Amino acid sequence: MAFKTDIEIAREAKKLPIMEIGAKLGIPSEHLLPYGHDKAKVSQEFIKSLADRPDGKLILVTAINPTPAGEGKTTTTVGLGDGLNRIGKKAVVCIREASLGPNFGMKGGAAGGGYSQVVPMEEMNLHFTGDFHAITSAHNLLSAMIDNHIYWGNSLEIDARRIVWRRVMDMNDRALRDIVVNLGGVSNGFPRQTGFDITVASEVMAILCLSNDLEDLEKRLGDIVVAYTRAKTPIYCRDIKADGAMTVLLKDAMQPNIVQTLENNPAFVHGGPFANIAHGCNSVIATKTALKLGEYVVTEAGFGADLGAEKFFDIKCRKAGLKPSAAVIVATVRAMKMNGGVAKADLGAENVEAVKKGCPNLGRHIGNVKGFGVPVVVAINHFFSDTDAEIAAVKAYVAEQGAEAILCKHWALGSEGIEELAHKVVQMAESGAANFAPLYPDDMPLFQKLETIAKRIYHADAVIADKSIRDQLRVWEAAGYGHLPICVAKTQYSFTTDPTVRGAPTGHTVPVREVRLSAGAGFVVAICGEIMTMPGLPKVPSAEVIRLNADGNVEGLF
Repeated sequence: MAFKTDIEIAREAKKLPIMEIGAKLGIPSEHLLPYGHDKAKVSQEFIKSLADRPDGKLILVTAINPTPAGEGKTTTTVGLGDGLNRIGKKAVVCIREASLGPNFGMKGGAAGGGYSQVVPMEEMNLHFTGDFHAITSAHNLLSAMIDNHIYWGNSLEIDARRIVWRRVMDMNDRALRDIVVNLGGVSNGFPRQTGFDITVASEVMAILCLSNDLEDLEKRLGDIVVAYTRAKTPIYCRDIKADGAMTVLLKDAMQPNIVQTLENNPAFVHGGPFANIAHGCNSVIATKTALKLGEYVVTEAGFGADLGAEKFFDIKCRKAGLKPSAAVIVATVRAMKMNGGVAKADLGAENVEAVKKGCPNLGRHIGNVKGFGVPVVVAINHFFSDTDAEIAAVKAYVAEQGAEAILCKHWALGSEGIEELAHKVVQMAESGAANFAPLYPDDMPLFQKLETIAKRIYHADAVIADKSIRDQLRVWEAAGYGHLPICVAKTQYSFTTDPTVRGAPTGHTVPVREVRLSAGAGFVVAICGEIMTMPGLPKVPSAEVIRLNADGNVEGLF
C-alpha cells in the first residue's frame, strides 16, 4: 500500500493566515509580529497582559526509549492537540524548534508526521524565525569578549586555563569538539585549548527556555560563570559586560513563535534544547502563555521518559512552578518487538512473544512517571503492520501496570483517529488525581540528587565518579549552588549509558565523566558515559541527498 510522505501531506495543507490562528486564541493582530503569512511571534507586551488569567490544564507527552523502529512522540503531541480541539476543548500545542545539526545528519525533520503535523514544515526545519541563529550569535559574542578581555590586559585576572565557556554552532561537527584558539602570534592573543558544543546544548539556549521575560533573561545571562581566576574565584558574564548586548541579540528570539497544525489549530514552537545533552523542553514563556490562552496545553519532552520527562518534571516544572495534570507515554508495537530482540528488517512479521518480551521497557517508564504523582495513559501509535494480537498484548501488559493503553490512528486519520485518547486525557485531567512532586528536594546534596535519578529512574545500582568530580560538586555547594537540580547528559537509547542495551536493565552503573555548572540556567550538568555535547555526522549524512528540485521545493530533508 502506497502512502503519501509527510512532506507531500504538508504541502497539500490548507493553511489559514497566521492572524486568523492568533484570533482563535484572542491574540489581537497588533500583538502578532508576522514572519510571512503562516508564522508569527507574540509580543512581550501581550504576554504580560495575561498575568491575571487562570491557567489551563498541562498535559505532557513523553515516550519509551527511542528505537530505529520509530515511536512518534511529536506526531502524537500534535495529534492529541487536534483531538482535544475536535471534542470541543480549546487546546494549544507546544513543541520545540528543530536543530539544523540532526536535520542534515541522521534524524531529519521534526514537525510531526502524517496527518498530525505542524506547518510550515520546511521553514520550521530550516531557519524558521532565526531563533537558533540569535542564540548562537549571543553565545559566541560572549566567547569573543572573554578572549578580547584577556588580550587587552586581563584586568579581571582570568586564568586562561580555567575558562569554562566554550563556543557553539548549530551543526554536527566532530572536528570542533576539541581545538586550540588564538594561534598565529602576539596580535591574535594567547593560545589556549577549548572546543565547540552544538547550539542546542548551549547554556544560552537553556536560559532562553527557562526565562519568564526579558528582565529575567538578562539577569540569568549575567549569572553565567565563564571562567575562574588563579585563586579559583568565579568570573561571571556580567563581569565581562556582555549580558546587555546578549539580551539585545535575543530580544526577538525571546518572543514565542505561533504556527498551526494541519487542522488549523494553534501551536507554539519555541526553543530547542536536546533532552540527551540538555533539558529537552520547549520554552517556559511559550508554555505559560499557552496555559493562559487555552483550556488544555499539550507539550512534549524529548526522547524517552527517563530523560525528557524527568527533566521536564525536575527542572522545568520545578523552576517555573508548573503542575502537570496528566502524562501520555507513546509506544509502538514495532518498538516493543525491537526491545524484545527482533531486528528492524523483521518487524513486519507478527511476533506476539517478542512484543511481550519488549514491554518491560514501557513498564519501567509507566512506573517512573507515576512516581512523580502524575496520572498516566499509554498511546499506542498505530502502524499498518500491527496485528490485533500484538496490540492486545500491549494493552494487557499496560493493564497489569495499573494503566490503560489506547490505540491511536492519528498519523493516518488526524484528530479522528485519536478521539478516544483525547477523552481519556480530559477524564484524567479533570479528575484531580494529579499530585505532582519532583523526584528530590532542593536541599538534597548534588551528588545525592544524581544518585537518586540514577537509582530511581535508570534503576542503576550506583553512580561512579572520580574524587575530583565529587569535590567539584562540594565546591559548588559551598558557593551556594547546592539547591540546583541535576541535568543528566546521557544516551537516549537506553536506561543505561550503553546505547546498545535495550529493555529494562538492572544491575548497571552510571559513570560520570564530567560536571558543568550552568549557573544562569539554574542546573548542574552531569555528562555520563560516552555522550557528546557536539554530535558528529553519520557515515552517510542526510545532507548528501538534500537539494532543491526543479519546482524549487526541498527534497530529502523529511
